[in-house]
Amino acid sequence: MALSPPPDLLVIAASNGENLKLARRIAAQAEHQCHTAKVLDLTSLGLPLFTPVAKEAGMPDGVAPLHQQLIAATHWVICAPEYNGSIPPAFTSAVAWLSVQGDDFRSLFNGRPIAMASFSGGGGMGMSMSLRNQLSHLGAQVLGRQLMSNHAKPAKDESIRDLVHLLMQMQPLKL
Repeated sequence: MALSPPPDLLVIAASNGENLKLARRIAAQAEHQCHTAKVLDLTSLGLPLFTPVAKEAGMPDGVAPLHQQLIAATHWVICAPEYNGSIPPAFTSAVAWLSVQGDDFRSLFNGRPIAMASFSGGGGMGMSMSLRNQLSHLGAQVLGRQLMSNHAKPAKDESIRDLVHLLMQMQPLKL
């Protein structure tokens, strides 16, 4: 069986409800724009919460495949709700596991074009500011535009189209 090429766009859902639905809409729009796209549901990986004690117990089986998926895709969209004014634990813990699994985990982020999207009851601005800060700290190119939605203001198809179009114009930096 031949391996399929890595996707142009990896859409990472940091929760499995409305943000997973939003991730699927974004991936479908990317494919409509003739890009290859894959949705990655972080909640389905079963990664334990990162702690020093958990680290001593050994690297979870899901970290290496997660790393491979992230490194293979040239562009990412992170779909995440706001948790208590910040980033959801599934994303934070995954980044923490990735940070201890190799010598240069920042290579996952350095120069990578990343966009942010959110479906969040609280509006998502706290998450957006926190995530933008974290991704910039890790060296990513974070798209200036973000997609924020909730039940009162659902994501519009044209907004998703524009987000994908803008992100896919960005090229990974050669470092």
